[in-house]
Amino acid sequence: MDADADATTGADATTDAGGVDGDPVEVGVELLAKAEDAELSLAEAMDRVEAVSTAPTVVREILDTAEMRGVIDREDGVVDVRGSGYVSQTSDVVRRDGDYDCRRCGTGLSTGHFVQLDAGELGPFGSECVRKVTGRAD
Repeated sequence: MDADADATTGADATTDAGGVDGDPVEVGVELLAKAEDAELSLAEAMDRVEAVSTAPTVVREILDTAEMRGVIDREDGVVDVRGSGYVSQTSDVVRRDGDYDCRRCGTGLSTGHFVQLDAGELGPFGSECVRKVTGRAD
């Protein structure tokens, strides 16, 4: 593995922004804005945000920024999404062959799936995890 291996898996305890090409807060806000479901449980929203970062300060900043911008409303464990659009599995997700670890579950991958957002790129993910992060799987 290369020198960025810890960043790719999200193991960097300082910023935990590895695997994010761009500002992790902006990437997280955009990921929430592109949720297909108009309503997410707090657990579902957290699962998506934690694909960007598991650092509590970054997670809080993503949620607070999304709420401040009107992308989401939070109440009683429910997140109402006010964003628009969605992540297309064909045009917004790029597959790359290589030696990766899934950013969400840590499984070794020979093909990584990377989510292309205006705010930056997020990944790598396995085929199932990219569907979960983008809201395409139950």
